[in-house]
Parts: sequence; C-alpha cells; structure tokens
Amino acid sequence: MLNWAYSITWKEGLAVGIFFALYLGFILRTRRLAAPLGQQGWRLSLKLVLRMLYFGLLGMALLGPAYGLTRRPVRTTGKDVWLLVDLSRSMDAPDIAPTRLQKAKAELATLVSRFQADRIGLIVFAAEAYVQCPLTYDQSALQLFLSTLQTNLVPAGTTDLTPPLELVMSRLEKLPPTATPRATALVLVSDGEDFGENLEPTLRVLARSGVRLFALGVGTLDGARLPRAKGGYVRDARGRDAVTRLAPTPLQRLAEQTGGRYFELSDRRDEFPLLVNALNRLEGQTEQVRTVSVADNRYRYPLALALLLMALDILLTVRVIKL
Repeated sequence: MLNWAYSITWKEGLAVGIFFALYLGFILRTRRLAAPLGQQGWRLSLKLVLRMLYFGLLGMALLGPAYGLTRRPVRTTGKDVWLLVDLSRSMDAPDIAPTRLQKAKAELATLVSRFQADRIGLIVFAAEAYVQCPLTYDQSALQLFLSTLQTNLVPAGTTDLTPPLELVMSRLEKLPPTATPRATALVLVSDGEDFGENLEPTLRVLARSGVRLFALGVGTLDGARLPRAKGGYVRDARGRDAVTRLAPTPLQRLAEQTGGRYFELSDRRDEFPLLVNALNRLEGQTEQVRTVSVADNRYRYPLALALLLMALDILLTVRVIKL
C-alpha cells in the first residue's frame, strides 16, 4: 500500500497555484505576440507538458512516497546525569554577572535541553544535601526546578562537598542487583570553597564505582564581596568585608580521581561548551535492542525521473514564433 511521509498543506497549494498562474501568463503573452504574425505559438504546449510532468514528480518526491516495509534494528541508549548545585551563600557573589548562581542556572538550562535521551536529576547542597528532582526524562519539570534555585532553599551553612556525593552513592546502592548498570556522570557546580573534613573516604568509594565527575568551578580568583539583602556586605569575624574566591583545587582533585574533567565558568573564561562536549562523548549504556518495521521511502525514483526530464527540458529547443 502506498503511503506518504508528508501531507500537502496550504503553503504548498499556494506555491503550486502561483506557479500555474505565472506560467499561464507566460503562455498568454506568447500567444499575444504570435497573433500579429499569423501564428498561434502552439509548440509551447510541448514544454508545458514536460514541465508539468517533472514539477509533479518533484512534488511527489518531496512528499515521500513510502511503499512496503523494512525491518530495522533500533538500539536505545542512555545515561544518568546528576547535577549537584552548590547553594551556599557564596554563590550569590557578583564576580560573575549577575551572580554566580544565576549564571550557572542559565547554563544548566541549556545543558538539560541538549540531553533529551538521558535521565537527569538535581541535588542541591550547602552544609547538607537534598534531592531536589530525582532522575527523570521530563525536561519541563527539571527546568522548573532549576528556575527556582536560590541560596535560601537550603539551611544556612558553609559548603561541604561530601554530603552530595554520599547522597548520590546511596542512590546507586539502592538499585536492585539484577538491574542493568547505567553509565552515570556527576556535574558538580560550585565555587570550590569546601569546609568539610571527611572527603577522602567518599572520594575513594566514588572512584571505585566507575562514576565520572565533571566539576564546574563558578567564580573568579579575584573574588567578590557578598552583598546583604538589606544593604551592605557580609563581614567576617574580624569585622572586615568577607571576600569569597574561586577555589579550583578541590574540584580539580575530585575530577581527576574519578576520570572526569574540571572546567571553569566566568565572564572571562567560559568553558561550559567544553563540559557539554565531554558529556556528549560519555557513552550511554545500551538498554534495549529491538527490531521495528518502518515504511520504505521510495522518493529516489520520482526524483531521478524528474531530474531526467529537467535535463531533457534544457536540451530540447522549441521554436515558438517563426520570423
């Protein structure tokens, strides 16, 4: 049974109508010029028939005539990507416009839209870590969670990189033994200021699990003061303005020991596209291989015949008016 991959819309119908209107005007003009010479210009009808044939064949090829079925194997692959986002107070620093957190949110929204075939989850942390969104294919829900991220979503406290990593490992340990392991990547978004004291044991477990961690350092080495909501700046124990700076060393160590990479994000150094490329190169686990029946598109045949008639139209010369 013959089927069509595409249907004719009003736009295609309008284009066909314009073509025939212009061609009809060309024919009438030729007949008008031939009449004073006692001729009718009937030879023009040869070209008309030829052109109607190959324009019709081109339209048929564009609509995608499908006839018959072909059995093809389809492989579905995917990976799990956990976004670990630092929501400590230092992420409000304005050394990256408008703030570190706002810049990171905009870039992460782009990342989510690039990985439609993968499950993505969201964990937020400061001194403690929480699952904001479990692994999901629902990009709309994840984008909504990303848009609501603020530093006041988690209890106030200094940054500790251990809780979000332990939370991910606990999620992986809950998988049933019979489940097929999926390739898993972590994207740690932080300024790197780690005030935790027990990272090494978690890092060794993470390295043995095969999970790859990609760290995104957000901020600048020069740093910036932390503005208060009611004006002024946050002060340290000595009464001076507190300055928060990017600390890349902890993030670099995490990435290196898990086979991942470290990237930076600032107004002067934007390596976020490199992070997206690194995640793209991470191969997902094959989940299923199945054979499906697909319609065999036969557009090549009307297209080849149309090209042949177009060549004939170019080579064939018709004298419309004899002088």
